[in-house]
Amino acid sequence: MKKKYLSILSVILINLTSTYSQQTATEFYNWQDSTLVGSWAYDNIYNECWGFEVNSHEIAVIGSTAGTHFFDITDPKNSTMVAFVAGAYTGGGVIHRDYHDYQNYLYAVCDEGSSSTLQIIDISNLPISVNVVYDSNNLFQKAHNIFIDTATAKLYACASTSTAMDIYSLADPTNPVLIHSYNDVGHVHDAYVRNDTAYLNCGNDGFRIVDFHYLDLPGSISPIELASLTSYPDAGYNHSGWLSDDGHIYAMQDENHGYDVKILDVSDFNNISILSTFNTGISTQSMAHNGIIKDNLLYIAYYHDGLRIFDISNPSNPVETCFFETYLCGDHNSYKGAWGVYPYLSSENIIISDMQSGLFIINCDVNESWNCEDGKCSNPGDGTGIYASITDCQLICGIESWCCNNGICEDPGDGSGIYASKNCCQAECTPNIINECIPTMNENKNISEIILPNPVDDQFKISSHYGKYFKLYNIFGEIIYEIEISKKEMTVERNRLKSGLYIYRIYNDDDSYTYGRIIFK
Repeated sequence: MKKKYLSILSVILINLTSTYSQQTATEFYNWQDSTLVGSWAYDNIYNECWGFEVNSHEIAVIGSTAGTHFFDITDPKNSTMVAFVAGAYTGGGVIHRDYHDYQNYLYAVCDEGSSSTLQIIDISNLPISVNVVYDSNNLFQKAHNIFIDTATAKLYACASTSTAMDIYSLADPTNPVLIHSYNDVGHVHDAYVRNDTAYLNCGNDGFRIVDFHYLDLPGSISPIELASLTSYPDAGYNHSGWLSDDGHIYAMQDENHGYDVKILDVSDFNNISILSTFNTGISTQSMAHNGIIKDNLLYIAYYHDGLRIFDISNPSNPVETCFFETYLCGDHNSYKGAWGVYPYLSSENIIISDMQSGLFIINCDVNESWNCEDGKCSNPGDGTGIYASITDCQLICGIESWCCNNGICEDPGDGSGIYASKNCCQAECTPNIINECIPTMNENKNISEIILPNPVDDQFKISSHYGKYFKLYNIFGEIIYEIEISKKEMTVERNRLKSGLYIYRIYNDDDSYTYGRIIFK
């Protein structure tokens, strides 16, 4: 099974009332390497992503258990890996890597391994090559996250080898100098810093805002804590956050299953308030990971729920405007799925990293579509195609996939399976889900039950001589709609069904049924 199809059916059209409604998430590129080993802890091959622009090229970065991978994504449909830097520590013990760039250097850290180092990589010659100019544990061996305050040339290393957070001067970008070790709390998991004001996500110690600009003054002057927040709705492991462009809003994620995202008003440090809490509504076990605010949009790598984008122009009422599913197994167990997101490229293309499915390059407002002709997908280029992405099209056109037969996953070899990967099939292959390989639509063309039109816009007709019940399933085998068939031809309104592939069954009186695929545009 080719791992790149773990992401199929992940392009969705969202129709919500907001400034950014009616956007289509389009997948341009997905990279995975099946030769890389997964971590022993969470079976994740990949971790953080980052992005930057150099020499008029857009570059995407993703970390893996092996190291750091660089991709030229200037032409996103033809993205290619252009460089790789092996980590000082590699293999199944690696879970976390983190990145930030400054002055044409990429700074890379790992949070595992006795041989880990801080790596500084010269990226000025990309997309041709990179050059490692610093690779040492003299300053610190491990760090969970890093953040660079580019305005003041300081690197903040969170949860480093022996301190809650270390601060380094980057006056000389290739020769960091330790200027302060911050231990006023037991742990700093992540930080967002602007002009020496640090917004600290402190795990079980909550949220802090600390002023570090006194470190530049003569003498030994301690940082000043400006605010703290330890009691708030769904307070758990305070994981990460991001500050809005105007500095008034802070979006904060607690890394606990089922806990809401929080939008904070931080315009007055003496009176921090929570304006809203929200989630995806997918599962009571959904969990947000890393978020970034750009303009009035909050981009969240939401683990099992993929990338979720919220319009926060009204921070008291965030509205989801676009999403992209990177992880198609229906479970919400452990830590899996979308890890990181980077939305700051000039092209407005978005970089996503998924722990199991690798690197994705997508866009949420491109009129992209694909047609399936003679088993091949072609892009008409005018938005008239049936499918919103090439991977969606390829699934229907006949690539390999997996189906669940009485608890055993099998590859029918013709693209007619329900699941896009064996891993997803095995995760869902239980007596509660559909236990048949679903045939392609053209294999169903002679049955007496007909769904027209297919693909569906706003409504469809069921023409059935013998059917009594119509049931609609998502790709995980969950019933999402059912209706009694009251006449030989009846019209069904689409209502709020989202775009994508579904499976239907039409049941007769004796519980026999016919089945097939139905697509909502």
